[in-house]
Amino acid sequence: MATLTVWKFPSAEGAESVETSLKSLQKEGLIKIVDAAVVSWPADRAKPRTKQLLNLVGAGALGGTFWGMLFGLIFLMPLLGAAIGAAAGALGGKLADVGIDDDFIAEVKEQVTPGTSALFLLTTDEVPDRIGRALPHGGAELLHSNLDARSEERLREIFGDDAA
Repeated sequence: MATLTVWKFPSAEGAESVETSLKSLQKEGLIKIVDAAVVSWPADRAKPRTKQLLNLVGAGALGGTFWGMLFGLIFLMPLLGAAIGAAAGALGGKLADVGIDDDFIAEVKEQVTPGTSALFLLTTDEVPDRIGRALPHGGAELLHSNLDARSEERLREIFGDDAA
């Protein structure tokens, strides 16, 4: 079973500084990272910066399309035009089928604001308490949405990943 977790950091730089800790957790066998991305939102910017953490993930990664669409739904929806908004709404319906629903999107949108950052992890074999303790810049707050095997398979269908 895969788990999508979102770890919120109280600074705009916090999430970008976790790669070393995540690599260590993988080496210890505490987690297997399927995919990962960070959102950094400096207080003086109108929108956040996003980055996929490619050097942490393997062949099973969902890829930039998944993260781009998810981050678009969370952070950019008010800025999108009606046609794009309708297409995103259809995609949002598909994501809801796999546990990424309006409540999840609203919670992340409410919590990740200017001056904060977030780490988005798609993992298997996770131990959330150990992940939280291992992350630098104490105070990372966990938000999460569990994905069962069927939900993970549906995500791969939606985003065209044949690696599963």
